[in-house]
Amino acid sequence: MAIATPRTWVVGEVVTAAYLNAEVRDQWLDVLAAWTTYTPTWTATVNPSLGNGSVVGRYKKLGRLVNFQIDLTMGSTTTYGTGAWGLTLPFTAASSSGSRVGVAQALGASRFGGQIIVSPGASGIGAFFPASSAASNYSSAAAAVPFAWAANNELRITGTYESAT
Repeated sequence: MAIATPRTWVVGEVVTAAYLNAEVRDQWLDVLAAWTTYTPTWTATVNPSLGNGSVVGRYKKLGRLVNFQIDLTMGSTTTYGTGAWGLTLPFTAASSSGSRVGVAQALGASRFGGQIIVSPGASGIGAFFPASSAASNYSSAAAAVPFAWAANNELRITGTYESAT
């Protein structure tokens, strides 16, 4: 169910239970419903392979506002590809001006805080972290950024953006 455009009432129209259910109850059921899961695609210049790792996404869409989370857990047979990593969004972003920033965490032997960028019209995101514990500038998440990824390491992403539809 998705939030529907509110009804335009006309003078003399009789309010019925069906109208109230559609205009009030059903709208609130959608707002209060559980998040929806999706499977993000993990990419790079040379694509990584999830192997026995896992990637799970979930989102809550209210109108064109999308809140989303992605949890990528590396397995013992995961390979990390080459180049900057990308993960797909549940919906294409609106073509509005300016990028939207969300948060990312890289969890391994150390924990690194980072950020994600949702660019206008994008269908995917990139995560950015300090290139090492000695660096303060952000680099794209990759096989060795912010550390050499290994089994049971996790990449967690949370963000909010406006969808195109």
